[in-house]
Amino acid sequence: MIDEEEIAEKVAMTPGDISMMLAETGGLRVQATNPSLGGANVRVQGLRGRYSLILADGLPLYGQAGGLGLLQIPPVDLGSVEVIKGTASALYGSSALGGVINLVSRRPGEEREGTALINQTSRGGTDGVAFLAGPVSPRWSYTLLAGAHRQAQNDLDDDGWTDMPGYGRAVVRPRFYFDDGAGRTAFLTGGFTAEERDGGTLDDGTVPGGGTYAEALDTRRADVGGLARWVFDAGGTFGGSILTLRGSAMEQRHDHRFGAVREDDRHRTWFGEAALAVPRVYGDRSVTYIVGAAFQQDSYRNADVAGFDYTYATPSAFVQADADPAAWLSLSASARLDAHSEYGTFVNPRLSVLLRRPTEEGALAGWTTRLSAGTGAFAPTPLTEETEATGLAPLVPLAGLGAERARSASLDVGGPLETPLGRLEVNATAFGSRIARPLQVYDAPGTTVDGARRIALQNAPEPTRTWGGELLARLVHELGEEQEGGEEPPSLRITGTYTYVRSTECDPDHTAGVACGRREVPLTPRHAAGVVTTLEQEGKRRLGLELYYTGRQALEDNPYRDESRPYLVVGLLGEQAFATRAGVARVFVNLENLTNVRQTRYDPLLLPSRGSGGRWTTDAWTELTGFTANAGVRLGF
Repeated sequence: MIDEEEIAEKVAMTPGDISMMLAETGGLRVQATNPSLGGANVRVQGLRGRYSLILADGLPLYGQAGGLGLLQIPPVDLGSVEVIKGTASALYGSSALGGVINLVSRRPGEEREGTALINQTSRGGTDGVAFLAGPVSPRWSYTLLAGAHRQAQNDLDDDGWTDMPGYGRAVVRPRFYFDDGAGRTAFLTGGFTAEERDGGTLDDGTVPGGGTYAEALDTRRADVGGLARWVFDAGGTFGGSILTLRGSAMEQRHDHRFGAVREDDRHRTWFGEAALAVPRVYGDRSVTYIVGAAFQQDSYRNADVAGFDYTYATPSAFVQADADPAAWLSLSASARLDAHSEYGTFVNPRLSVLLRRPTEEGALAGWTTRLSAGTGAFAPTPLTEETEATGLAPLVPLAGLGAERARSASLDVGGPLETPLGRLEVNATAFGSRIARPLQVYDAPGTTVDGARRIALQNAPEPTRTWGGELLARLVHELGEEQEGGEEPPSLRITGTYTYVRSTECDPDHTAGVACGRREVPLTPRHAAGVVTTLEQEGKRRLGLELYYTGRQALEDNPYRDESRPYLVVGLLGEQAFATRAGVARVFVNLENLTNVRQTRYDPLLLPSRGSGGRWTTDAWTELTGFTANAGVRLGF
């Protein structure tokens, strides 16, 4: 769980998108998919980003949004972020093969409130965001988010190629809430995003061998979603039960440009679900039964490249039982049946066991141990991390592909410890997964009309195996006693994370009929660690220091090196609050990447000649922007 306090810190760093907030969360890694245009997705515990499902208040409002989805979601209106690591297909369908990131919006209070934020960066970025919330009537309330964001195009190493794409973006999202105080609630939201993004060669730049190669992407996305919940009155068969209905629709249109090649496409996602939760008490123990049905349709249309359109329709049924057979034991078992229109029927179970140590017993009071395991299935599409950078023109038409199947398990142990410095929260996790028939990209014979090398997709003959562990520790130390007038003393919060990941897969260049050699999954560091120290006086000032270490990574199709360098990124944030007539103004200054880590300080980003699929850049294995300062003001009223 990323709470509202952590989100507020990240808002002062990158108010235009959620990428940094997720990148600095243990077990998550934000990976660039298209360095020229800045596309990125999030990997959960070493699994590729296409397996991660992003939801908004439990709804797939972003659909299969591709690598730019993270970069088009502002965090100002978020109340928390829920992260489910590991295969969650039994709960959320096939798109949740690697994990789920649920963005939970801020709820309006009883009084009207607002936030206005202005931010400027040293790299030519500007953000303006407004958030309003409040009641409309005793039963209805609302929130409204509106933002405008701009970034200048940057060539940091003066090679004529874009290292930071230029873009202009506008976002608006209203939300409406209903609560009659008698167990009937509802929620309705809509959103619209418009963005124009430019990369590739600059006006006076050329690629090796001469000529220009401009990249661009225009996005228009609209969505609508809602949820309604009824609590049945006590008594009767369904007394105390909760009926939940939810649904959403999303359409996203892209206008791509890859040099001389244009690709216009359209993504659509329709979703509907009904679920009934029935609580039952047996003596002094409780069990909650959940039964439901869902339907989701995902479609893709490409106006310029034939052979890759698809429409996937998936009706589903699911059941779940949550039981507390003892005060120290909780069980949760669920199963989901998905009838996929193209790849058949999948049944995916999930089981979790939670052991609690009573809060009044010994030094480890309040500690828990949780074991979870589940399976999942993922329907292949032509939209992968690789085609994010190349487009579909160089891709051979799909043939003979099968669904990817996954099994994962995790063991968590954690709880609080009282120390002389304050309360210390510790959590350790061991995890593992196995994905059978994983989709891989390989070089195919021939070239396209513009000279790009062809690529193709195949199911690997051997599984991808991933295992590792995470450690999180958080210490909160109060610096003094509560002062007169109820003023809170300053507090020191130190959070440390460490992640170890070992992930191997079949080498996609193996010879047909010969057992494939295994390799490290590219762009998956074995070691990653972070320390965040925050000194804060509630409502007045905040000072934060961040250090993030990333270890070596295996690289693919990189002529400059086979393995990346390890690197350390350091950041410093300061914030001071002032009382004004309009409200409380918080002035913030953020110095990001003080160590000036930048990939083009070590190697060129631009390839000496066109690579696989016609791309002109290597993969991004570290920061592309180097040292960046930003400053702004956030006014609460």
